[in-house]
Amino acid sequence: MPQESSSNSQSVFEHLESNVRSYSRSFPVVFKKAAGATLEDENGFVFIDFLSGAGALNYGHNDPDLLKDVTEYLKSNGIIHGLDMATSAKREFMEYFDETILRPRDLTYKFQFPGPTGANAVEAAMKLARKLTGRRNIISFTNGFHGVSLGALTVTGNRFYRDAAGVPPVGTVFMPYDGYWGVDNDSSQYLAKVLADASSGLDLPAAVILETVQGEGGINVASKGWLQSLERICRQNGIILIVDDIQAGCGRTGNFFSFEFADLSPDIVVLSKSLSGCGLPLSLLLLKPDIDVWLPGEHNGTFRGNNLALVAGTAALRKYWTNKTLSEEVTKTGNILSEHLQQIAQHRVPSFSVRGRGMMLGLDCGAGKLAEKIVRKAFEGGLVVERCGSEDQVIKVLPPLTIDAETLQRGLDILDKSVLKSV
Repeated sequence: MPQESSSNSQSVFEHLESNVRSYSRSFPVVFKKAAGATLEDENGFVFIDFLSGAGALNYGHNDPDLLKDVTEYLKSNGIIHGLDMATSAKREFMEYFDETILRPRDLTYKFQFPGPTGANAVEAAMKLARKLTGRRNIISFTNGFHGVSLGALTVTGNRFYRDAAGVPPVGTVFMPYDGYWGVDNDSSQYLAKVLADASSGLDLPAAVILETVQGEGGINVASKGWLQSLERICRQNGIILIVDDIQAGCGRTGNFFSFEFADLSPDIVVLSKSLSGCGLPLSLLLLKPDIDVWLPGEHNGTFRGNNLALVAGTAALRKYWTNKTLSEEVTKTGNILSEHLQQIAQHRVPSFSVRGRGMMLGLDCGAGKLAEKIVRKAFEGGLVVERCGSEDQVIKVLPPLTIDAETLQRGLDILDKSVLKSV
């Protein structure tokens, strides 16, 4: 069992860091090192990581090949901060991304680097959709999460985050996500009906923004049919389709893009988190060429040219995406992971349920307090894992895609024992 950090080691955080801090409260130790799928605290206790930086570390902590390229770039006096100037690091990233990700999928997109965070990218996507269409309204979905900056917050569903805005988040209409009304009700047809009805009160939107798997919202999974129906509705009504692949992308569900299984062709794709490969801040918009109507400098940001992150991102593409090996491994490991979670649910608490795709899975405990207890017991046993969902009732299982079988099994054993101790 890890030793909770002494009051002296925690005092700096308690006295100097804002009350808004969150993860340091859930995991009350001081972490010092990390490698692969493990974290180590100051006392030398090693934790298995089923959090993966909330999805920012798909390839694990400190991948040696990625670090090698980053270190060599630093030693060469490579440009780190470059605004949006043309740099060799950016050129190599775009060329490699186009070669390894876009062209094999017959996708044609232009690149926009809007800033370091996913929320920056969401803001830019909505801004472009409004500029292009001349409309203000955005359609988002129940339990959607797209960030907590003021613009991104308008399309985030959770009242906890929205209430912290200080002003009413406006400009968005929320529609029911797939399965929100149960499996027998197709909520996409509700959207189609209100758009077709001139008396529905719904203004024609500039864009529809969605996650194919809702991460923070509770690992809610959209079906292929529902996603394709939404795409048809967007095409019929001249609505920009934005897929937020910040957490579900970069291989988390098996394919590089989470929407590939549904054969979607989004107008805008939002990427961040694991895009840089090793946790460095980087976000990206992929834009269909015909909607790239920006004027030069019309949308900008000081830190939209993080060349160190681009170097790491290129290294990740080179190592993991030149063939289908990682995708196949994610599918295989995801099936193993899902089976084990199903066993935990069936043998421990039959009311629990499991959902997700690939290695983005959730164990729904039905109640936030119970999920909190399980997560706390798991941490005491050496496993870092977090909760999600409207009431934080879902344990979100998000190990690195590169986790080895033995470490994965040890983590699942800890989770199983934690459930047993908590119910």
